[in-house]
Amino acid sequence: MSAEPLRAPAASIALRALPDAEVHFAEVYRELFGFVWRSTRGLGVTPAAIDDVVQEIFMVVHRRLRHFEGRSSIRTWVSGIVLNVVRHHRRNLARKSPPRTGSEEPLEPDQQMSPRPDPLEGALLAENARRLQRLLDTLDDDKREVLVLAELEGLSIPEIADVLGINVNTAYSRLRLARERFELALKRDQARERGRQP
Repeated sequence: MSAEPLRAPAASIALRALPDAEVHFAEVYRELFGFVWRSTRGLGVTPAAIDDVVQEIFMVVHRRLRHFEGRSSIRTWVSGIVLNVVRHHRRNLARKSPPRTGSEEPLEPDQQMSPRPDPLEGALLAENARRLQRLLDTLDDDKREVLVLAELEGLSIPEIADVLGINVNTAYSRLRLARERFELALKRDQARERGRQP
């Protein structure tokens, strides 16, 4: 069987979920790397561990890709792998000593590929990323997962329910609660900021 040339990533995987469609790992990697990286970071993996966890996710994807049956989109299928690997990572950290954190927030894949922003823009982006992580860290894992998948990665509620193995109504409920708690954490953060200003 000869290798097929890689298709353009724009809609090739997202729209194709047929069991008999051959999906190439390089195509999955190219199309979903940014999604996997952002999801992993959004789910609370520290800057010091993010590269290792993302690599582990893609190792699992590579190993299991031939078993992908097309019952969901490839993005939804990969989301399930992301959640399982991140949960496993967090359990391992909880068993060991307190997690080590890197001193610098890693650049998102899109920022790594594009020209460096000017220093002020770069500082603002980094501060916003740190603030977002602080706010996400206030949520429990169930709510954080739903919020990251819905708001940061744009998955639909039925896709999220499928990835998490929960009822659609439960997914809606968790998302509503996550949004409420996130908003509350944001208001507290803004009040703290105002209190520090002269």
